[in-house]
Amino acid sequence: MNWIALDKANQLDEIKQQPGYSIIFKHSTRCSISMMAKRRFELDWEQLPENLPLYFLDLIKHRDISNKVAEDFQINHESPQLLLIKNGECILDQSHGGISVDETLEMVQ
Repeated sequence: MNWIALDKANQLDEIKQQPGYSIIFKHSTRCSISMMAKRRFELDWEQLPENLPLYFLDLIKHRDISNKVAEDFQINHESPQLLLIKNGECILDQSHGGISVDETLEMVQ
């Protein structure tokens, strides 16, 4: 599995128009909790479907895109945060220690 850098606002339009599922992982490179959540997610991400796009948003570099994510998907900003998008709608919003590949898998299958 590989991260797709989410570094342009127009990528959100592409994500919203994609059929099926996508994941957006919002990460603060200055936060130890965010680092732990990311590392834990990456340890288990091989369980996710191989064709599932995984977008990585660096909140420090792209706060404007993070704000647009919150607005477009009607969620509260958290960091770290995982959003599961299905057919353009956020169907799962996890943050901090609640970020779980297992719970994400339950929604995808």
